[in-house]
Amino acid sequence: MRVTGIPTEQAEHFRTGGADANGQAPQALRASGRSPCRHCLGLIADGEPMLVLNYRPFDGPLQPYAETGPIFLHQAACARYDDAKLPAWFTGFDAAAIRGYGANHWIRYETGAIVSGPELARTAEQILENENAAYVHIRSKFGCFQCRVDRA
Repeated sequence: MRVTGIPTEQAEHFRTGGADANGQAPQALRASGRSPCRHCLGLIADGEPMLVLNYRPFDGPLQPYAETGPIFLHQAACARYDDAKLPAWFTGFDAAAIRGYGANHWIRYETGAIVSGPELARTAEQILENENAAYVHIRSKFGCFQCRVDRA
């Protein structure tokens, strides 16, 4: 499998004040608590500058399943996460939503699950075995987009 953060072009768009999925500029704050950057998939250190914005992780035209939600980004540039495995801190999720999407970016209902962090990688691999699933999204239990998982 291939795990990626949001594309660098999108992260830079937001870092330069570009509009988010709500048409608003990202809000600059200081991190407090568990704040994962959706570009590098690393945790943002307490007190570090970060951006909070509304994000739609879908390409193409708007459609009913193109969900949006809040995400965090390092305010400073960071390297995009692109690896064969999930970041180690994902195992700390007590519950996360995971689901596959078809090539048309619509949810594949047969793939959806709420699982604990240690089950995320195995569940993503199982979803990608479904020929109708083009890719997977992992979201927090609050619905916040975490990352995309594709076939390697």
